[in-house]
Amino acid sequence: MQVASAERQPYTGKGSRYRLRYRLVYRLFCGYSRGNRLPAPFAMFQTSLLRSDTVLNQHSYYEASVQRAPPRPPLAEPVQADVVVVGAGFAGLNAAIELADRGLSVVLLDAERVGFGASGRNGGQAIVGFASGQEPFEQQLGRADARRVWDMSLEAIAIIRERIARFGIACDWVPGYLYVADSARKARQLLDDLDVQARDYGLSCDVATGADVSRLIASERYHAAAYENTSGHLHPLKYALGLAQAAESLGVRLFEGSPALSMATTASGLTVQTPHGQVQARFAVLAGNCMLSAISPQLARPLHSRIMPVGTYIIGTAAIDPAHCQRLIPSNAAVCDNNFVLDYFRFSADHRLLFGGRVSYTTMTPPRLQAVMRERMVRIFPALKDVPVDYVWGGFVDISMNRAPDFGRLSSKVYYLQGFSGHGVAATGLAGRLVAEAIAGQASRFDLFARIRHTPFPGGAMLRTPALALGMLWYRFKDALG
Repeated sequence: MQVASAERQPYTGKGSRYRLRYRLVYRLFCGYSRGNRLPAPFAMFQTSLLRSDTVLNQHSYYEASVQRAPPRPPLAEPVQADVVVVGAGFAGLNAAIELADRGLSVVLLDAERVGFGASGRNGGQAIVGFASGQEPFEQQLGRADARRVWDMSLEAIAIIRERIARFGIACDWVPGYLYVADSARKARQLLDDLDVQARDYGLSCDVATGADVSRLIASERYHAAAYENTSGHLHPLKYALGLAQAAESLGVRLFEGSPALSMATTASGLTVQTPHGQVQARFAVLAGNCMLSAISPQLARPLHSRIMPVGTYIIGTAAIDPAHCQRLIPSNAAVCDNNFVLDYFRFSADHRLLFGGRVSYTTMTPPRLQAVMRERMVRIFPALKDVPVDYVWGGFVDISMNRAPDFGRLSSKVYYLQGFSGHGVAATGLAGRLVAEAIAGQASRFDLFARIRHTPFPGGAMLRTPALALGMLWYRFKDALG
């Protein structure tokens, strides 16, 4: 309502150009209709994050391809632990495992079920490096510490392999990752980035350009491609469920249907309240990411403006002849382009193409989602034009302003892990290890990430979502131009 009243009042900025721009922006997002039943501004962005998130998981290939155990009971009494972890996605599960390995007692709370959020819905791509690239680390930490951060991203991939081997997690792990570029300009950018990556960080790729691209991927859409086998892909929900079993085998107490409603400090530590119980602990780890503000708005207000929820979507085809899959992507690698609005895809263990992309910077699901995603897929692989789509789903990932991970402390007893920005499959394992090290008294590696400066998204609670959505139109336009 503040914006609506502001339009009717004299604007205090300089000159009529600013008044005109302000009114144009207001009308673009708020509309002209006085009959709008949603009185708050920017009604198009008011769809509930929680409601959208629940609906988007109703036709998930991942949920359809696992057999979940019955729900774990919610917390229904006061309990004590060394550490309470909020959020049973990849970050929280990995933190719980690492803490338990260090002899600490852990209670893990989740408002829904294990892997219900982004951890159980994502593209399953475990990628070396971070979504931000190395630039924020080089600029803010210097070259030596930036190299330490890069080496930790390699460790993040190793953690996945270690977890799979140690706990016998059957999650369809496949090594191999393919970077692709769909225009001449993007190809030059990809090759430049790969040169820097090899020179400064030692990650070499098998690079193909022009007609040679067909050696790595059978699509005429791409001008360049590069393969490396450090990264890889997996079934994320199987991995999350396996991590939960691993955590419980180490003594972690896991409660589903137990949102953390509030947190208060005490003489001995802190108390986290749930609807029917409470946890008294010496430390807390907040690992709810973009859902934390929606589920527990009072819990960590200073964190809310530092990340934004971004919707991302995936379709799953019917099963394809394995020989055809091998012709399309001979290495069976995960694939991702280098556009700002990405296409990413891979084959599942049962030979379906899982094709992701089409982001939303509001909580609204894009119209004609399945049809649009199918069109994007067929542009890359025309031979799949007659293959049915069996599944379509999506969810929300958390992005930080600079796309770098955001790890830190709210106090000496409260730690947080967020801002994975689409690279969480691998980086969450590292995050869990670093926060456990810090709580156990060895904080140097955690503090390396905590030194990264993060700025809030501009616009405040009311304007930041429409402002981001408007900004993304520019990047989509640039992608369209090639």
